[in-house]
Amino acid sequence: MKNRILILYGSLFLATVLSCTDDFDEINIQPDALSADDISAKFFVTNIQQKLLRPTMVPLWFGDVIHPDQFSGQTANGYSGHSLGLDDHAWNGDLGWVYNSFYTDLGSWDWLAGYNSDLTSYLNNVGEGGTLEDEMYFALGLIMKGYYYQLFTETFGMIPYTEASDPDIKLPKYDDQLTVYKGIIADLDQAIEIIGNNTEAGSGFGVLRENDVIFKGNMQNWKQAANSLKLRIALRAHGGAGEDFSTTAVSEAISSGVLADTDALFEGYADEKDIWGGSSSYGDVWHNFSNSQWKTTEALINILKTSADPRLTLMAKPAVGGTIKITKPTAGDGVALIADHVAFVKSTLDDSGLVLDTDYTWVETAADLTITMPENTNYVGLPSRLSPKIKGYMHAKMFSDPADIITQKTNEGKPLFPTILMTSADSHFMIAEAIVKGLATGDANTYYQLGLEKAMAIWNTAPTTEFLESTMGSLTGTMEEKLEKIATQRWLANYTNGYEGWAIVRDTGYPASAVITSDNNDIISFAGEMNGKQAQRLRYGTSVYSSNTTNVNAAISAQGPDNMTTKLWFAK
Repeated sequence: MKNRILILYGSLFLATVLSCTDDFDEINIQPDALSADDISAKFFVTNIQQKLLRPTMVPLWFGDVIHPDQFSGQTANGYSGHSLGLDDHAWNGDLGWVYNSFYTDLGSWDWLAGYNSDLTSYLNNVGEGGTLEDEMYFALGLIMKGYYYQLFTETFGMIPYTEASDPDIKLPKYDDQLTVYKGIIADLDQAIEIIGNNTEAGSGFGVLRENDVIFKGNMQNWKQAANSLKLRIALRAHGGAGEDFSTTAVSEAISSGVLADTDALFEGYADEKDIWGGSSSYGDVWHNFSNSQWKTTEALINILKTSADPRLTLMAKPAVGGTIKITKPTAGDGVALIADHVAFVKSTLDDSGLVLDTDYTWVETAADLTITMPENTNYVGLPSRLSPKIKGYMHAKMFSDPADIITQKTNEGKPLFPTILMTSADSHFMIAEAIVKGLATGDANTYYQLGLEKAMAIWNTAPTTEFLESTMGSLTGTMEEKLEKIATQRWLANYTNGYEGWAIVRDTGYPASAVITSDNNDIISFAGEMNGKQAQRLRYGTSVYSSNTTNVNAAISAQGPDNMTTKLWFAK
């Protein structure tokens, strides 16, 4: 059965037989009973998966594309000369870095806060006493809940959690991140215990198969996904103030069994026609809206090139190239910046490994700069967070686009790159990290090598001899150098999963080139109130200041100012 049909079934049933509210900041879920005896819980599974992992255009565009994908250091904006030959690119390099309530509210807060309603309705109905009570379906819901709240808290920090789904509490308090993490671990432990040795959910008409887009109903895979998330949270929390569970959680997760050979991916629905009300893909932003394209970053491209990583040509496209003429300004503030801006362009090309007069030519006059490079040959990443002042120098044809499979538009009969929930590669890398940190035993390099194999398999390739001979090819060096390699490979394994990539950078500080800050507003934007600092979180939705004033103000008092540079507990 096609994903779209499954989503429609789930959405139809939810719309007609469940009653829930839109925002748990104003009122919580009131569980209602289902009236039809022959409705199976399986019809609701696709809905809770799709709404979190493959949402509509609004959270994908205003959320992922504008915020976490850029904050992770994997995508960038801020170039001139539209890659499709249209008008100059409309986005400045600091779009998303400069706070805009419209994008934050619609793209992240409203989507994540609203998801609680769907998830709570599902759990109420498959949980004990629910109309569709089934412990396997309930266990699956608890695991989805864990992934949801991990994403939610690592985006905003303190959030409604312990009171978020209590129907008797209209205005829930905001819980600190340690409380949320502990709660997730408890839910995962419950799910793992429920699943035990069971392999499927439901029976007869109600057996879960294709409605589970991620694992096709394989409950042992869901158990492994729970352990992988438990391991991720334990490592992220390790060493945090007041943290007392990570060592035990790491040991339990590894011994119980993480995702070792299977990836938790949500395959995109290639025939989707309703990108605003159904699901959407990156290509729907890329192709449907002129001037909305982004580039792969200098950090991403240079890391791949330096280690001869075979994923380079699969993750990105070579720059269009050709002859590129950049006209220097003749009036205004830009005149005094010409020398600095030209030097930055030159250093960007050189840092990408290009050799002057071999990979490109450079002719500069008083009036302009002409760069010529072979067409569709060179891989060059765009620097992140570019100041609007330098935008005119950064021509689209000099920089690499994402690979076609990433920007593939829906409803064209072609495959779409899946949404990443958790990969087996990340699981192996995390075990290696745990061993290096002394939280587990074993050979860290063995797990590192397994991680490399699994990470590259997602892109239908494998480690080459040249890659294995590079610095990244084996887990050697000091403890810090090993942790840097692991973090960098985890970051690469989560390419297109911007929220997780961003969390890895904030947690570990690696890859260092993805820690985007600025001390020169003429080149890399200070980004308004961020004043050159790294993006650490998103600001709360504006609606909560009127709907749940007391509790959001209490959260700010405990956590710090509601701005994008306030460090979250796990990143301190």
